[in-house]
Amino acid sequence: MNFGIDRLLAEPELRKPLIGRRIALLAHPASVTADLTHSLDALAACPGIMLSSAFGPQHGLRGDKQDNMVESPDFADPVHGVPVFSLYGEVRRPTDAMMDSFDVLLVDLQDLGCRIYTFVTTLLYVLEAAAKHGKAVWVLDRPNPVGRPVEGLTLMPGHESFVGAGPMPMRHGLTMGEMGRWFVAHFGLDVDYRVIEMTGWDPGAAPGWGWPLGERAWVNPSPNAPNLWMARAYAGTVMLEGTTLSEGRGTTRPLELFGAPDIDARAVIAGMRALAPRWLEGCALRDCWFEPTFHKHVGKLCAGVQIHTEGPGYEHAAFRPWRLQALGFKAIRQLQPDYTLWRDFPYEYVNDRLAIDMINGGPGLREWVDDPAADPGDLDALAWPDEAAWEEARAPHLIY
Repeated sequence: MNFGIDRLLAEPELRKPLIGRRIALLAHPASVTADLTHSLDALAACPGIMLSSAFGPQHGLRGDKQDNMVESPDFADPVHGVPVFSLYGEVRRPTDAMMDSFDVLLVDLQDLGCRIYTFVTTLLYVLEAAAKHGKAVWVLDRPNPVGRPVEGLTLMPGHESFVGAGPMPMRHGLTMGEMGRWFVAHFGLDVDYRVIEMTGWDPGAAPGWGWPLGERAWVNPSPNAPNLWMARAYAGTVMLEGTTLSEGRGTTRPLELFGAPDIDARAVIAGMRALAPRWLEGCALRDCWFEPTFHKHVGKLCAGVQIHTEGPGYEHAAFRPWRLQALGFKAIRQLQPDYTLWRDFPYEYVNDRLAIDMINGGPGLREWVDDPAADPGDLDALAWPDEAAWEEARAPHLIY
């Protein structure tokens, strides 16, 4: 199969509209060709491409920034001599001066298929800026590594943030190219937008179910996205960022597990199975121990639960990471009603609401966890209408 960047480089006809125009690239470490050449280097060597600037999203063009709210500076690329502007530094939206540096912006970002992953929001911000300045945006499309399934509550009006660009559920099931099409339509953007489509991508094909497993190398799009298994769990485990529980940062399996020094992992798993066994289908859970080398509970022995999606028991259509992680919270709440679960700290520079509510785009999930009378059917009743509505809303924008 070919990703958008591979097609642009291989097909001169696709590049014709770029000749004589100043080209910028928005990229990160996973922006690589089939032979693992970084897209910036490949475009710089491509006939007819005149690179004038580059942009980096959260974690930077080089992917060197480990945690949230760690900003990247602007710099001059030492090889190609073009300015590299940070969209996670002094600004989140490109400035007028940044927009003046190019005519066409090529967006080559590997996403994880989750609303909270900030590359989605960065795409919206550059589309809005391009509409304002009369610039063109081309998305060089890449796979959604977790495929088409939809899950979670829709972001509520008034809960927009850098981790919530618009009214979509946590697990959106779109590629970046498709997401751009939805943004343009939903927000009524008058922008010159184009998708360089992939060829040969089948989001319903085993064994990758979205990622071309065995065909393309995995490169971390951000420091704590080390593999496909993390991507599969992320639409659930990202909620751990709004809790006191460790999400495994500071271990070799971040965002595939959760735990803390003061929980009983075996009891948590048993509680989850008793509450909603159907929400645990498609994966395997294992109690484990880990000691983070940095981040939450650093240097402390944590009892944990690891979510395994890499084994023969993985069932893509049955796996529900958002519900699974919600169930973990519910089990802890039932076992320890007074447990300090929700983390009260600034999250993505927002101070006026709990991080867990920012992550979920509203208070619905937290309120369900904290309500002793609420059962799994109640959360299903909240989520099912949102999930069905999103499947309908996204349908006109699907390419593959």
